[in-house]
Amino acid sequence: MREAYHEQLDALFDDLAAISVQVTKAVHDASRALLTSDAAIAETVISDDKEIDRAAESVEDAAFLLLSLQQPVAGDLRTIVAALRMVSELERMGDLSVHVAKIARLRVPEIAVPPQARPTLLRMATVAEEMVSRLGPIIGGRDVAAAEELELMDDEMDQLRVTTFSQLLVGEWTHGIESAVDIALLGRYYERIADHAVSVAHRVVFVVTGQHPVGVS
Repeated sequence: MREAYHEQLDALFDDLAAISVQVTKAVHDASRALLTSDAAIAETVISDDKEIDRAAESVEDAAFLLLSLQQPVAGDLRTIVAALRMVSELERMGDLSVHVAKIARLRVPEIAVPPQARPTLLRMATVAEEMVSRLGPIIGGRDVAAAEELELMDDEMDQLRVTTFSQLLVGEWTHGIESAVDIALLGRYYERIADHAVSVAHRVVFVVTGQHPVGVS
């Protein structure tokens, strides 16, 4: 019985890792749609988000079932609670990818990111995708060292966010208010994707060590 129970706990993390792969694809495709003005890719990101939602619901159901049937304590309880929080973070990253895709779709046939902001947004998209892509191995392998490395990447994302504001506020922005709003929103979306990735990584550290990294409640 206990062996089967722990297999179910492990399955939660396997499913979370699988969702992170789906989210990585969503981030990648949303960014591609944004930077190429590809409406078809944007529509795919938006429609595929339902699959992420269904996968997240499945993990939640499995976690609540374990809570109700097994009444876990100590480390097992920590694992289940962390899984519930991680799945919420992953689902939110999928939602943020949809927000990026919707901006891309809204501006078709134009590209939403003007040349002035393109290098910064391209780097933000790259960093966001890289951070999310690392979550699968971190979750599946309970890799504390790799989880902690995401902090450095998040620092770069924060600096890129500052750069987007600088571009908008220095008085040299020539692409209009509508485009400025797009860039401000896109910067926020990518920053939040990175924040959620770090939060997921922190949950893994908590599961393994029993200690909350700084910034996790």
